[in-house]
Amino acid sequence: MSADRPRGRIGRVRNARRRPRGLGLNLFAVPLGLAGLGGAWTAGATLLGAPTWPSELLFAVAGVIWVVFSVTYIVEGSVRYGAFRADLTHPGIGPFASYIPVVGIVLATHYGQYVPAAAPWIMGVLVAALGTVAAQLFAHWIVGDLHIDSLHPGYFLPVVAGAFIASIGLSSVGAHEAAVAAFGVGVFFWLVVGTVVTGRLMTRSQLPDAVKPTLAVLLAPPATGGIAWFAASGGVSGPIEFAFAGVVVMMLLVQIVLLPEYRKIAFSLAFWAFTFPAASAANFSVRWFAASPFAGWQAVAWVVLGVASAIILAIAARSIVFVVAARRARRSGLATMT
Repeated sequence: MSADRPRGRIGRVRNARRRPRGLGLNLFAVPLGLAGLGGAWTAGATLLGAPTWPSELLFAVAGVIWVVFSVTYIVEGSVRYGAFRADLTHPGIGPFASYIPVVGIVLATHYGQYVPAAAPWIMGVLVAALGTVAAQLFAHWIVGDLHIDSLHPGYFLPVVAGAFIASIGLSSVGAHEAAVAAFGVGVFFWLVVGTVVTGRLMTRSQLPDAVKPTLAVLLAPPATGGIAWFAASGGVSGPIEFAFAGVVVMMLLVQIVLLPEYRKIAFSLAFWAFTFPAASAANFSVRWFAASPFAGWQAVAWVVLGVASAIILAIAARSIVFVVAARRARRSGLATMT
């Protein structure tokens, strides 16, 4: 991950050939966003007395989509030698390879309560899978032909937010020491990768519109980190929780300031990058309000949960319209050619 590393013609050609085919890894942001919102409603059900059906519905839909996408991706990749490796080392979508185990961990955190005997084993396999993918990604970043202009906030997902999510999952199955270890991994990479990615954002050219929605991911590390620490510490509010709350508020203000930039971007399925950060911020906020109550905190928590839900449902509805329109345009184009 060096700005000074020469790319060279061979490196440029190699990267140009690493194009995603079939189901793109970035589409796994769909089940992650829905599952993340399910987690926020779970917090609402526990701490606000919210109904449980929104959480169960969101997790069910996210689970079905995750299974369908995973099977589709694996089947498509099985007919292309080295397909996963090519996606893993792609400078744009490479970090999204972690979506598959990350979504699995979020789902297992919820559904583990129904299979308590198997939950620790399932969680262990998923966390190990995430660790393996994250290790491959980071190894490629430090020895591969990766130019700093290729970086975007999506690089936080596998080694920062992913580590914090793993910590949450491990806490849910009672693996406290492992959860703290995963939390430490997230903090370490937040400092390391965060420094490089932030430097790229501040000193290099603007992100292309195709990946500009990943700027929302800047909100995910403090939100998931805060949830992870709540899970590891038993939901007690203290200095660390207040520190995470401060960063969440600051990153949320940054997102508000960036709204004019987002409005310039034509809608695409890349907008699902907004969903998990919004959901995790709502989840953390509800937990923090309950742990540090003030007059009227329940009303504020309901507003936060409602706004996050509205954002994600709006993106889901707009996505359906987008996909239908794209298919109609494709069919019209084929009819014209014939």
